[in-house]
Amino acid sequence: MSIITVIDVDQTEVAEIRFDAISGSRSLFSKKAFQKNEVIIEFMAKDVHSQPNYLTVQIDENVHIELLPECLECCNHSCDPNCFFDTTRMHFVTLRAIAPGEEFTFFYPSAEWDMDQPFECHCGSSQCLGVIKGARYLSPESHRHYRFTDFIQQKLGIQLK
Repeated sequence: MSIITVIDVDQTEVAEIRFDAISGSRSLFSKKAFQKNEVIIEFMAKDVHSQPNYLTVQIDENVHIELLPECLECCNHSCDPNCFFDTTRMHFVTLRAIAPGEEFTFFYPSAEWDMDQPFECHCGSSQCLGVIKGARYLSPESHRHYRFTDFIQQKLGIQLK
């Protein structure tokens, strides 16, 4: 396993990318404690696409962005996420308190209407949804369990919070 440290604008170590040499997977882990609703790091668009790809989050009907800093593309999916991409404020924020060493995860459909690469989820959460395809495929009852970007909330017809 190799590790790369992520430093924010205040020169604080906030996260580390862990590479699993056997599986080739990358994951993003916290280097410090965070409180609920705390900004982990600010982000911006590295690239803009008209169609989704496996690295994008959606900010408008035909606008999908890859994120900068690039470490954020290592944030994996969970059906019980601890983080969220606020694409209105361009902040990566916590949904609950996070301990040092905990993996950062987000709910992929919270930021993509129709994903480029649906997949069978194996997150292990008791609320695992199984196949993850994008927000458009979620049941109305699941809308109450997740935080969605402002754009996805509009697509779902959910009152903005």
